Amino acid sequence: MNTEIFGIIFMFIVSVILAIPFGKYIAKVYAGERTFLDKVFDPLEQLFYKVSGIDPHVEMGWKQHMMAMLTINLIWFILSMLILMTQGSLPLNPDSNPSMSADLAFNTSISFLVNCDLQHYSGESGLSYLGQFWLMFLQFVSAATGMAAVVVLFRAFRDKTVTGLGNFYEYFVKSSTRILLPLSFILALVLVFEGSPMTFQGKDTMLTLQGDTVEVSRGPVAAFVAIKHVGTNGGGFYGANSAHPLENPSYISNIAQMIGQLIVPLAMIFAFGHFIRRKKLSWIIFGVMTIGFLILTVPNVLMEMKGNPAITQMGVDNSLGAMEGKETRIGAAASGFWSIVTTVISTGSVNAMHDSTMPLSGMNQMLAMMVNAFYGGCGVGLLNFFIYIILAVFISGLMVGRTPEFLGKKVEAREMKIAMIIALVHPFLILVGTGLATAFPEQGASTLNNPGFHGFSEILYEYTSASANNGSGFEGLGDNTLWWNITTGIVLILSRFLPIIGPVAIAGLMAQKKYVPEGNGTLKTDTGTFGMMIFTVIVIIAALSFFPALALGPIAEYFSMI
Repeated sequence: MNTEIFGIIFMFIVSVILAIPFGKYIAKVYAGERTFLDKVFDPLEQLFYKVSGIDPHVEMGWKQHMMAMLTINLIWFILSMLILMTQGSLPLNPDSNPSMSADLAFNTSISFLVNCDLQHYSGESGLSYLGQFWLMFLQFVSAATGMAAVVVLFRAFRDKTVTGLGNFYEYFVKSSTRILLPLSFILALVLVFEGSPMTFQGKDTMLTLQGDTVEVSRGPVAAFVAIKHVGTNGGGFYGANSAHPLENPSYISNIAQMIGQLIVPLAMIFAFGHFIRRKKLSWIIFGVMTIGFLILTVPNVLMEMKGNPAITQMGVDNSLGAMEGKETRIGAAASGFWSIVTTVISTGSVNAMHDSTMPLSGMNQMLAMMVNAFYGGCGVGLLNFFIYIILAVFISGLMVGRTPEFLGKKVEAREMKIAMIIALVHPFLILVGTGLATAFPEQGASTLNNPGFHGFSEILYEYTSASANNGSGFEGLGDNTLWWNITTGIVLILSRFLPIIGPVAIAGLMAQKKYVPEGNGTLKTDTGTFGMMIFTVIVIIAALSFFPALALGPIAEYFSMI
């Protein structure tokens, strides 16, 4: 057990150590400063701009940024529907996998488009290799979209007073080429050497240790898994995701995938501080996020290591921990750690079945997604956290009798209205979706494999995962139905683009305001006291919004076991 704990600490510390210099590199990329990869990617980017007719030097306002983002995503959605609904008749399909139905293609297209990768199909049997490659493309561009959006926030608070906030396409392309592609290439190499397939050949016939002959799916697994983690996407090449032995062959590959999904969200925090020249602020943000992360992680690891008391009462040896739904090559501790990392940063990949975790572990996984601001996904994590900063600034300003301001820009009624709407959209989508699914049991509850409290948790988890753009699930739920495909698809669209547009709009509006130099009465936002204020705001909003629903699900299930 001590070795397992050491493995967890090692993964987290290495991720932070790597993220600090990587954040400085990211800041240089977005600031247009020279980096060591310029000679490699400058010609490629210039070719792209020439072919597409885009001028990356044209300055855009925040509205133009958002219009470009929505337009290009609409084009990708239409292309995705066409490919997924016709993949059975297209090339690169050695296993003859069928085309998707319209409702499943709708859900899958939106899910991968919004960086959620909620999968209502089994990867190896639900997609051709062409389909997998298309979704791999969406994994790159969806992550780059979130990263390009957060750079608008960077620009808004670096310059004194400004209307031009850079060019969306420049930030988008640089995110793909200078950040996501190199990291994915390195991680894919590690996975190949550890045993993940990287081939265009179809199923292979293998002999098991029991002497049975089985057909094992192959494909470009290593490349797919690499970007699924680096881009905080999470969609698995196989239905079992990173619990599959070919998707996550060893503890070494488990470490590599863990670092892969942590490094960009962590680095973006430090990049923000470098870019706006306020490193202390980035450390305060990192500290608040890390406190929230540890509060969720430590209990999860301990509960999964302790095991299931119901199993112990049956006289079964539980010394390895709660091992139902887990892989012995990974263990209970590393699985419990992964379950929080993947829900905190909205990756959504799993190396164990979350449906089998202890009730309060499942609650913490849901809380990680309900807060949706402790590290978060590529770019969008900071955008979500920015909303809490604005709320904390406003409340703190009222408490001391001053006009609220953040980094020299006043926070006024218009910004607060947007912040409140965005803060309430997330719980609204989760709770309304869950309420409708339980109100119409012939649609929602009829697909459950578990009754009672745990069944309610399965429904709550599905809408929480969709609204947080996470993608993981309590897979006791039979979710490939018209109801689940359409309702979660609607939640996915609203929960992706509204929380991006809102913070960018606030940043754009504040960027145009007159800069107010800091004085003796200025509220300091880079102090531990203000960090505690942000954390308090997060806790209060989460508690008020979600405690009743959690009480009906995982909390009630926990008390039914003791």
